[in-house]
Amino acid sequence: MTVTEDMLSAHPAVKDDVDRDALAACIDRCLQCVQACTACADACLAEDMVAELRRCVRTDLDCADICDATARILSRRTGHDARVVRDIVAACAAACQACADECERHAHRHEHCAVCAEACRRCEQACRALLG
Repeated sequence: MTVTEDMLSAHPAVKDDVDRDALAACIDRCLQCVQACTACADACLAEDMVAELRRCVRTDLDCADICDATARILSRRTGHDARVVRDIVAACAAACQACADECERHAHRHEHCAVCAEACRRCEQACRALLG
């Protein structure tokens, strides 16, 4: 069991019908994506051709922020608004898709972009699974 799964199981006030495995996977994938996107943006800034990677840096940082907010909101289970949760998870999936698309444009030249794109795709899939 992951810490996320342990915390979801230990929460005393939650008796909803959310698939806890899908929820835990989404939270964990979001947090992994935060790390990958933050590191990718930093690596892009270290590249000699940084001007060509401006959009990638911006997309990475936007995706990291959205994934971080999503993980935090999904972790707070007391008194949540299901509509808000659905909307942020959908926004996270969209941000991850956009970031993966952008990183894939550079993946052939920058391994950090390939790694980031894969993390974004996994997060996007976890978000869509939670929504489904």
